[in-house]
Amino acid sequence: MNRRITLALGATAVLCAGIALPRSALAQQKSMKELLVGTWLVVSVETTNSDGSKYLPFGANPKGITILDATGHYVVFNVSANLPKVASNNRLSATSDENKAVVQGSLSTSGTYTVDEATKGIVQHVEASTFPNWSGQEQRRPINKLTADELVYTNVAPTTGAGTTVLTFRRAK
Repeated sequence: MNRRITLALGATAVLCAGIALPRSALAQQKSMKELLVGTWLVVSVETTNSDGSKYLPFGANPKGITILDATGHYVVFNVSANLPKVASNNRLSATSDENKAVVQGSLSTSGTYTVDEATKGIVQHVEASTFPNWSGQEQRRPINKLTADELVYTNVAPTTGAGTTVLTFRRAK
């Protein structure tokens, strides 16, 4: 009798596990937008020019952050780790060379975003940018890789005027 009960309980447990596993696996699958939401830290930014040459617009060790919130708002901040200090300690009286280094070594945008699951991309609706030519534009960013901890996407129209820029991020912990 004990043997029959043990077998019946074991069979019931296996059947229940078989039914429960697909549901829990489905519950664990997240949409692209759910995976994107969060804070991402810049790992690398590399532009490939139209002639095939490579360029690191924010240097070998870029700093920056991208925040994508659940309501569809975003902010992107990229900066070279080697920006010069402003000698006067007053940004309003920086020299021409200091201003040039800051403009060429940084880029920020903010606005809203949508996720295009069909084409596997982010569409940024730029409301403000330190590169004013982008303000008011809609920009598509194809996603090359997206995991729980890594995001890689391509900017097909970088501020350098030609080529493409691949940005790699890791999730902030």
